[in-house]
Amino acid sequence: MRLLHDGGHRFEQLHKHALFLDIIGVPRIGASQRTNEMPIMKKLLFSTVAFSGLLAASLQAGTEVYKQVAPPPPPMYGLGFYGAIDAGANIYQNRGDTRTFTDDNPNSPFFGDSLEVNPKNDVGFFGGVKLGYVFGTGLIRPTVEGDFFYNGFRGGANFTLRDAFDNVVAQRNATTWINTGAFMANFILRFAPGNQRFQPYVGAGVGVYYAESAGTEVVDPVTGRVPINTGGGRSHADLAWQIIAGSDYYWTPKFSTFIEYKFLQYTSTQINTRQNRALNQQLLGAGVRLHF
Repeated sequence: MRLLHDGGHRFEQLHKHALFLDIIGVPRIGASQRTNEMPIMKKLLFSTVAFSGLLAASLQAGTEVYKQVAPPPPPMYGLGFYGAIDAGANIYQNRGDTRTFTDDNPNSPFFGDSLEVNPKNDVGFFGGVKLGYVFGTGLIRPTVEGDFFYNGFRGGANFTLRDAFDNVVAQRNATTWINTGAFMANFILRFAPGNQRFQPYVGAGVGVYYAESAGTEVVDPVTGRVPINTGGGRSHADLAWQIIAGSDYYWTPKFSTFIEYKFLQYTSTQINTRQNRALNQQLLGAGVRLHF
């Protein structure tokens, strides 16, 4: 009985060994009946290995981490040093209202006569350059600026002489061209809301000016005759101050176009008179600005 049991156990082990050899595709001696099944088993084993490799690759690909790249910061407009050129019209100069001088001396041969003086306030021209620096990158940006410009305009007045009976005795038209140069230091507050392309600003400045008259021409308005033409004039230098308001539009972070208004006053402290000799002017212009 023990021999039968040992024999059966060995037979079972041999059978399992043969089955393993069949699975991996190793032929056994005396197992010709399985030769036709061997290619099929090889294909099955190859397919199983290939599928396992693809599954492992897919699982590995699924564990990859993609790093998200942050978008670049938005551009900053109008920072640092800049240079600019501008030009425009001196649209008004307040050279005073019409004034009348009357001879009230009873011993004078011209007693009762009056002279009416109507100053001219013609439109002029200005143009110049600016050099400045913008501080900071926030909403409000302090700025210092040198503002140097030519400012030319017509001067003179219309004169009417009347006798004591209010009859017009004579009329004259005096015209002169005033050439000036202003050298100003400005302090400005610039505002950069939103995307910073549109930047309004306000400020004020102080400096000096130099003015020279190109001469005086006196014309008879009735006959057109020019009895007086001086061909040259006087010069004067004094203090000046201005108030500024304007706005830039930046086409690129470093280039803009702008419009600007100036209230400009030329003082005349060196002339000792009883009248206010200050000249108030209003300038309106436009220009381009380039940051370095």
